[in-house]
Amino acid sequence: MAFEGLTEKLQKVFKGLKSRGKLSESDVKEAMREVRMALLEADVNFAVARDFVKGVTEKAVGETVLTSLTPGQAVIKIVNEELIALMGSTHSKLTVSSAPPSVYMLCGLQGAGKTTMCAKLAGLLRKQGKKPLLVACDIYRPAAIEQLKVLGQQLDIPVFEKGTQAPSVTAQEAIKYAKSYLFDTVILDTAGRLHIDEELMQELVEVKKTVRPTEILLTVDAMTGQDAVNVAQSFNEKLGIDGVILTKLDGDARGGAAMSVKAVCGKPIKFAGIGEKLTDIEPFHPDRMASRILGMGDVLSLIEKAQEAFDGEDTQKLADRIKQNKFDLQDFLDQFKQMRKMGSMKDIVKSLPQMPGVDTSKLSEAEIDEKRIDRIEAIILSMTKKERRNPDVLNASRRRRIAAGSGTSVQEVNQLIRQFEQTKTMMKRFGALSKKGGFPRFR
Repeated sequence: MAFEGLTEKLQKVFKGLKSRGKLSESDVKEAMREVRMALLEADVNFAVARDFVKGVTEKAVGETVLTSLTPGQAVIKIVNEELIALMGSTHSKLTVSSAPPSVYMLCGLQGAGKTTMCAKLAGLLRKQGKKPLLVACDIYRPAAIEQLKVLGQQLDIPVFEKGTQAPSVTAQEAIKYAKSYLFDTVILDTAGRLHIDEELMQELVEVKKTVRPTEILLTVDAMTGQDAVNVAQSFNEKLGIDGVILTKLDGDARGGAAMSVKAVCGKPIKFAGIGEKLTDIEPFHPDRMASRILGMGDVLSLIEKAQEAFDGEDTQKLADRIKQNKFDLQDFLDQFKQMRKMGSMKDIVKSLPQMPGVDTSKLSEAEIDEKRIDRIEAIILSMTKKERRNPDVLNASRRRRIAAGSGTSVQEVNQLIRQFEQTKTMMKRFGALSKKGGFPRFR
């Protein structure tokens, strides 16, 4: 995941600050030099890193901070606030046209993941109650139109295409079509190039003049580091973009692009691609990203993922079963499946804030075995319906059969049963608490 190296270095700096009872001005300046080096290594723009450190230092060497009872924490608070300001302060939402449809024109270089991002954005907007139409305006890249049609089929979102006719004409016809069939959102997948050239820009300008999009969104590959910032600058100067979408933020990107784009070109990051699935897109929240960078986790995003993953009706049924002390292995399996919808366990752990005495970065890498979860599912799926609903019948011979059927060992089956019994005991306490009115109702 992006920022891992930066997070590790910043935590080391802050650990040194928090270990001191008092801080001098020279202590702060030395720490800020290390922060500056960490930012540059993360591929943050040189001028951005310089101005960021200067701003933090000016606030951190004030009397209020240096005479604070916890000066280290005060400095971290300032760094957090400055990071949020650097990346845009607040989440920048898409502008919605007062007269439908809202037209979003996505542009960018080849290889940035623009076509896939069109589909991801359409899927996200549909979840928000919109009726999107995808439009194929990339007539140059081989199979670009076919790729968009395949993605549209996967999401069950229609794709408007007119072959290799002029993109501006296709876009214009698509908007007429959208009005006729009551689509309130149109997403244009425009052509890209391996590099910025006059021909590309002229075509994009022509599309812009013809359809007057509600917003022009630039898709930028976070893996390209400083080049991403340069691309954003060039497109903004020649086309006038309204926002940026960062792709591949889940990869080995050092994160510099996310921290530099807003400061350099003045345009907000609106969305981030966080994986390969068509659902792996999220609104870009500067405050949450700052928390991730500083190792504070991202609990709000985790809660939102949980709300999407867990069905309200199923959750209520589970709550009722817990109250009645009927929690069984089928329920246990269902909860694992719901958790899987939220992403990998490593990602979930990374969204949690650092706990005293626990290094969650090491925990996520070393102690969470994703294959262990696969084995748990395999063991439960190898049981009969009766065995899942009534684990008490699992004698030695049944456990041997389940182990053989799931490709695991009897010891692993026994370990799962013990884990389930511990969970059931905990659930029983919750159930008892709920009967006394101490357990919150599921709504």
